[in-house]
Amino acid sequence: MSRILLADDSPHAQRMGERLLRDEGHEVITVTDGDVVLARLPDVDPDILILDANLPLRDGYEIARFVKGSSFYRHAGVLLTGSIAEPVDETKARQSGADGMIHKPFELKALTALINPLVSAVTEKRDARPAGPPPPPPGEEPKFVRGVVASTPEPEKAAPAAPAKPSEADRVRAAVTLALDAAFPKLVDEVTRQVLRALHTKQ
Repeated sequence: MSRILLADDSPHAQRMGERLLRDEGHEVITVTDGDVVLARLPDVDPDILILDANLPLRDGYEIARFVKGSSFYRHAGVLLTGSIAEPVDETKARQSGADGMIHKPFELKALTALINPLVSAVTEKRDARPAGPPPPPPGEEPKFVRGVVASTPEPEKAAPAAPAKPSEADRVRAAVTLALDAAFPKLVDEVTRQVLRALHTKQ
């Protein structure tokens, strides 16, 4: 099982990706913007990041550059996602160091075809990473210079604090997401019946 950080500001994309990945046995943490991705990196320490290329605040390309430019995180696989309306820029994706691209809406076959090879490589690369604390949190991280992370050495820092417990908002969000997922099929059926009834009435 791998730990996957899924970042997308679309609730629908989050639910679909989370459901597909969890059904495959992965642990999934979802966030909605680029700043939160960087804030959660130390406690999540993901094996794979699935990033909307057009995330608000910090886009997927910038996060990919940070991850792949960091000796602490570069073992993690990075996939950039986009939609028909907001596609992934393939040139920028390659320059960022991302491992691959995937289009939304997510499909299980496409997801597993990209994720499984990354999962196989992550453990070996993780074991080879340098000892010590992770890079500084957002606001203190090295500045980006022409698409790469500045290599200025960081002073020794204390080990990171234990991961924070889920907030009340996180628990409520999880409960609401489960409730919506359960209710969605019934809602679709009801709307379909209403539309069909209206069509037949007009005839």
